[in-house]
Amino acid sequence: MFARQVYHAPSENLISLRKHMCDKLKEFITIFGGHESYNFSTFPNFTKWLHRPVDASALAIFRMLYGLIMLIDLAEERGGGQMDIRFGEPLKCHFPLFKGLKQFSFPTMGCIYMIMWFGALGIALGYRFRLSCLAYIAPYWYIFLLDKPSWNNHSYLFGLVGAILLFTQANHYWALDKYLNPNLPSTIPYWNYFLIKFQFFILYMYAGTKKFSPEWLAGYAMSSLSHHWVLTPFCWFLSYEMVDLLIVHWFTAAFDFSIAFFMTSELTRIWATPFMVLFHLMNSRLFVIGMFPWVCLAQVPMFYSCDWPRKVTLLNCKNVWYKMLKKEAEGKSRKAKYEKDSTIPSTNAKASSDLCLKLVKYQIENINLIQKCRTLLVLFYCCLQLFLPYSHFITQGYNNWTNGLYGYSWDMMVHSYETLEVQIKIVDNLNQQEHYMDPYAFTEYDRWTKYADMAKQYAQCIRNNLQLLHFEKSNAISITSLNISIYIDVWCSMNGRLMQRVFDPRVDLLTADWFPFKRTAWSLPLLDEFKYIRPKLLTISNEVYNWNNATDVLFIADFPGLTLKNMLPPDIINTTLTILEGNVRYDEVELNESYFLTAGKSLTISGGVAYHVTTVGLSPAIYMLTYTNKTILEETITLEDKSNSPKKPWLPLLQEFKARLENYKRFLQHMGNCVLYLLYGVPIPLQLREKHINLT
Repeated sequence: MFARQVYHAPSENLISLRKHMCDKLKEFITIFGGHESYNFSTFPNFTKWLHRPVDASALAIFRMLYGLIMLIDLAEERGGGQMDIRFGEPLKCHFPLFKGLKQFSFPTMGCIYMIMWFGALGIALGYRFRLSCLAYIAPYWYIFLLDKPSWNNHSYLFGLVGAILLFTQANHYWALDKYLNPNLPSTIPYWNYFLIKFQFFILYMYAGTKKFSPEWLAGYAMSSLSHHWVLTPFCWFLSYEMVDLLIVHWFTAAFDFSIAFFMTSELTRIWATPFMVLFHLMNSRLFVIGMFPWVCLAQVPMFYSCDWPRKVTLLNCKNVWYKMLKKEAEGKSRKAKYEKDSTIPSTNAKASSDLCLKLVKYQIENINLIQKCRTLLVLFYCCLQLFLPYSHFITQGYNNWTNGLYGYSWDMMVHSYETLEVQIKIVDNLNQQEHYMDPYAFTEYDRWTKYADMAKQYAQCIRNNLQLLHFEKSNAISITSLNISIYIDVWCSMNGRLMQRVFDPRVDLLTADWFPFKRTAWSLPLLDEFKYIRPKLLTISNEVYNWNNATDVLFIADFPGLTLKNMLPPDIINTTLTILEGNVRYDEVELNESYFLTAGKSLTISGGVAYHVTTVGLSPAIYMLTYTNKTILEETITLEDKSNSPKKPWLPLLQEFKARLENYKRFLQHMGNCVLYLLYGVPIPLQLREKHINLT
């Protein structure tokens, strides 16, 4: 009735095949990973591997370079040179990650920057290293979390690296702490290197992973980068469009994903290094990304042996390069090299090199509880960094057209935005009067226009500032009560798509709901169903641009029931409204005329006319506006004027150095002025940003 099932033991061939595959996998890990597989086979082996002693010199070099670079970064991307504009205005709006996080007074902020400056200097010198790291990294994260619009991936990276250095022993070589305490050992546990190398490995790998998406590979993120002089050599044999697609998008995606693996492998490291260096040097010219390329360049030597600084001091560069090339050409493993060199009497530097290079089983007699806990913390940190870039399904309130806030997902430059218009409408609920204000009256940031959480924060800040001005009886505002509503309408395009709204303009943001773990209902979705039309839009744009130098075209998509309100300036002529998809109702305000337009229909709009375009039906509508700028059309530029115009230098290093030097002088002056004010009450001269608070 029941059939007996017989289980056969694996055949010898199958067992042999499994063993062969395991041996090949171990060999692959040893050759390309640089470490033998048994180090990762069990938790005790992994703990021993993390705690094996290695030379501290390479980490010390990175520590010094990181500290020096952060000294420069303080005046630039940390905003030290514009400290008065960023923190000196009493009505300035900030966008903290946590609600209770507030800005200190401007003199106190100047002292906080001074603490960071001394902390970065202490890191570079290796003096009171733990205290210096804490003095730098604690204020750094405070300033970082205070303003979400200023977030970017490399600022997040700088903070992580500083936090990692806080727990390392990077002051055991070429440091004042080592000079003052010669008893500090010259070797440190390998986990000091592992954490930093892992962090940069994640940076490169995830940057490439995020670029392997249809959005990036289609070439829409950076469509005109090929015209930069850095990419000129590629334009000698490729068209500008192909350079943008093949070099800027495809090659960059493959490079970001693979370069960390090539740098980790001992066989390919020496050949990948020039590409790594050139890549970051090119980025320093192509983009305004502060000290990011230089921090990455400072970390490149950490992929090599831990004692390379000692080798450089004992051998000339020619011999070092020759030995590296010879070693790679012969394809010898590090274990074979160690066995060969073990018969030769070694110097102190050679013995230190063996600590980092030889592949033998590291004999640590006993693994104590502290080492086990430290290993668990290292694994937890690694898992956290692997998970955070894909954790946006939890923090859905921060999602909009893209997942999560820009700055910790490693999706660097995958999305580019073009903002057409930002409108803030303030309604006095007492008499139903509508007022409009400058959207950048209380902030210089633009990123708040793309994220619902920051838009709500800005609306609340505007209300608080208007209440303050109302109590001060300022002439800048004309509201008669504090019972107001704030509506924000943002028109934006992402990666060459149609211009569309970001938020629902009918929702009062002061009363709108927002939760960090729930999708925001009043944040309008990206009309991704129309992305297929982008090639057609490009073709139409090229046709319009060929009419003359003063013509332009605008492509718009709008949701059902919403109305575009606009008035053409007098210098805009030959304006035509053409419906591409859907149905709209066109209204001219002054003439009180209405027209119903369907797909394929066109209508001419006169200059200086206020009009409304309302999307009707159940589906979104797509339409375009073609127009001519009369002012540009009438302008004549002679050849003589062109010849006399100054040419922009290709490599303006001297100009950049002078600008950075002046910016750093302002940074030092700001810190000095803040200290003088706190000690002696000396007035602080402030340079305030031009803004227009008046309501219209």
